[in-house]
Amino acid sequence: MCRVPTRWLPLLLALLTGTAFGAKTLDLYFIDTEGGQATLVVAPSGQALLIDTGYTGFGGRDTVRIATAAKDAGVKRIDTLLITHFHDDHVGGVANLLDRLPVTTYVDHGPSIETKDYPSAYATAFAKGQHKVVAAGDKIALKDLDVTVVAAAGKAISGKGEPNPNCAGIPQSQSDLEAGENSQSVGVVITFGKFRFADLGDLTWNKELALLCPENKVGKIDLYLTTHHGGESPKAIWGMTPRVAVMNNGASKGGDPAGWKNVMASPGLEDLWQLHFALAGGKETNVPDTFIANVDANDQGRHLKVSALADGSFTVMNPRNKFSKTYNAR
Repeated sequence: MCRVPTRWLPLLLALLTGTAFGAKTLDLYFIDTEGGQATLVVAPSGQALLIDTGYTGFGGRDTVRIATAAKDAGVKRIDTLLITHFHDDHVGGVANLLDRLPVTTYVDHGPSIETKDYPSAYATAFAKGQHKVVAAGDKIALKDLDVTVVAAAGKAISGKGEPNPNCAGIPQSQSDLEAGENSQSVGVVITFGKFRFADLGDLTWNKELALLCPENKVGKIDLYLTTHHGGESPKAIWGMTPRVAVMNNGASKGGDPAGWKNVMASPGLEDLWQLHFALAGGKETNVPDTFIANVDANDQGRHLKVSALADGSFTVMNPRNKFSKTYNAR
């Protein structure tokens, strides 16, 4: 039998246990933009992807909140800014953002189908950096992570998926919103080892069906950011079987009772976390205060943070009350 020299034991122990005690995490910051979106994704490498920028105005409120999360994360520049679509609650904060954090690369689905152009402040910004238009199936470069575009410019990723048993009987929507910018949203799945996170922007009902029915082309995910800020989506989203959902609602925008109930009914969902207590829902259609970042309408705009390991385990933290919950690898 081969015996390991005693002097090698500390090194061997470090190699065997280092991943458990010194493993780096993927960190996600869900920033309160009062019913818009700004999600800061920080890879284990330290590279940063910001998905949307919230609103403009309000004294630079949303940018201040983004900058606060970035400071907490040790982020001094945004390597990639992804704009899911060109509505004010997603792209409005670009000009304010550049006053605080430089951006290297700008990513989007192409000009707005509503205006046939880019918003002027955004066009001015990307003219000074690198600009990339993505299509479904493309990858967004971020070290240590796989960032796959699953929807963009009204198209879903091609290829086979798993049959989705939740598609039966879901009608197509006749809403006029199907022709607007929401339907063009860039949706991404971010993978770190066994951990998978889905952000589908504000994809509309029919576009979600195209992505998820009759086959689920997204696959199973661990963490889901609700579309439409917690508005109603088809139960086809259940096919992704998220373990945890985050609702990026405001006090008076998003968090609709019908949308809330649909997410809560997703098979296998362990918890829903909310950025705000939704005034429209009352206690019956809001999660317990422990899982809400901001419980008052005029709160301080706190974020929620998620830290994920490559083994698929992750922890959600609520800085307001210091409460956290860990979800073990499955």
